[in-house]
Amino acid sequence: MTDETPVPTSTLAPIVVMGVQGCGKSTVGQALADSLGLRFVDGDDLHSRAARAKMASGHPLTDDDRLPWLARVAETVAAALAPIDNGAAGEPIVIACSALKRSYRDLMRAIVPSLVFMELYGSQALIAERLTHRNHEYMPPTLLDSQFEALEPLAADEAGARIDLANSPDAIVGLILAQLNTTDLNRTTASMAAGAASATEPKKEIAH
Repeated sequence: MTDETPVPTSTLAPIVVMGVQGCGKSTVGQALADSLGLRFVDGDDLHSRAARAKMASGHPLTDDDRLPWLARVAETVAAALAPIDNGAAGEPIVIACSALKRSYRDLMRAIVPSLVFMELYGSQALIAERLTHRNHEYMPPTLLDSQFEALEPLAADEAGARIDLANSPDAIVGLILAQLNTTDLNRTTASMAAGAASATEPKKEIAH
């Protein structure tokens, strides 16, 4: 799929592909997981029936709706990382999750400190146009305004990178693989995992 140097699975942190609805999280997440030989999980599948019904009716979720879901997403990652019955180490996964606010990502990192977030970003006009070609089970295009209102882009002290969604899915995967190969990102994720108890946050520049 790409010409990027393979990333050793043993050095990988779990990856969250994040962004507003229609940005391509599931498509990119699945392709990225395939490239890395990892399991992919779509965070949408972890929503409660009540949350799905609320969104399907055109009502955006509140923080009270989202927080239990975000915890389930992070706990799914933690379960994948946990040692298995024969004592072998678990494996990281790639998971798609909107993770729109910094507080949401902080909640998830409190459960899995080593999380890396790859944000797919782009203009609201571009995403709105893409949504005209998509028929989602429970996320109508009318919710896009509320998604952008809630969005807090990935900050420079958060492990990960922002990737322009105007690129093709294959190109986006290549850009993510390039980020995963960078020393700075590897050092950042290792520091976040090792320093979680001391509540210190490393600084890094985000590639745009």
